Amino acid sequence: MQKDRDAAVERAAKIKLVVLDVHGVLTSGTILYNDEGTKFQAFHHDDGFGANCLMMLKVDVAFMTRKSKSAAIRAAEIGVKNVYQAKNKLEKLEEVAAERGIGFDEICFVGDEIIDIGVMKEVGFAVCPANGVPEVQEISHWVTERKGGEGMLRELAEFILRSQGKWQGLVDKVSSKGWG
Repeated sequence: MQKDRDAAVERAAKIKLVVLDVHGVLTSGTILYNDEGTKFQAFHHDDGFGANCLMMLKVDVAFMTRKSKSAAIRAAEIGVKNVYQAKNKLEKLEEVAAERGIGFDEICFVGDEIIDIGVMKEVGFAVCPANGVPEVQEISHWVTERKGGEGMLRELAEFILRSQGKWQGLVDKVSSKGWG
């Protein structure tokens, strides 16, 4: 299901901050336990690459979830400095926007479940992975082709950076000089 692409491009062109729910967005939502009861979640390599592409071109990335040690570990591993653990995502995002001096029209929020609808209705660019629930897909400005936990942030990063006219410059730089 794809929404009005031109409107999505216009919204994406303004984005300065991408905030991602974790479970179902950066992970598939599957939770594994070993025999000792240790919990495991899988993150996709492509999402780390997507986050790095955004941050390299001055679009900040943050994770927002209720509680997740693994999200904080993954964020640190890929250079995401902000992991917000909040019960009320809208209140927390209001604080973040005020601290950064940015408007909600400059924020992209990625969510997949009905708990994310309130905050998604307020931001400039609401995005849902392909496996998000129908209610969230309905209110989203854009739905990715990839599912949560399957590299959807890589897809979103390219969409935002193309919308901002920055993608080809990144491709040219990385293909000629490498990542560093």
